[in-house]
Amino acid sequence: MQTGVQLLTGLLLTLPFQQRFDVLDDDMRVVYLATVAASIASTVLLVPLVGMHRMLFRRHRIAVLVSAAHRCAYAGLLLLGLALTGAAAIVFDAVSGRTAALIAGVCALTLFAAFWWALALMMRSTPRPEPSAK
Repeated sequence: MQTGVQLLTGLLLTLPFQQRFDVLDDDMRVVYLATVAASIASTVLLVPLVGMHRMLFRRHRIAVLVSAAHRCAYAGLLLLGLALTGAAAIVFDAVSGRTAALIAGVCALTLFAAFWWALALMMRSTPRPEPSAK
């Protein structure tokens, strides 16, 4: 996940320097800037988790580490979902127009909400199976 968010951020940062960037109108440039901001924020939240582990684990600060990593990962995943939704909308707008961009954005956001949030909530509320007796 860390590598993916870094690649997405790097790709998004190069787009304004491409010839076809002028295809985006003012509304899609706002979507682009929001997507870049979400991608950068996601990178900031997801990449340092390894460093936090290195700094806190040997000091036996596991409870603090788990709590902080949970919050950073949760927020980072939310922002990554928004960044990927924005990226889908931008690509579909450039290739097929605004209607396709809106459909792609709604579909991406729906899939992220379903698989990253709703599925996890369903699994969290499912009772654990009893351990089998040997």
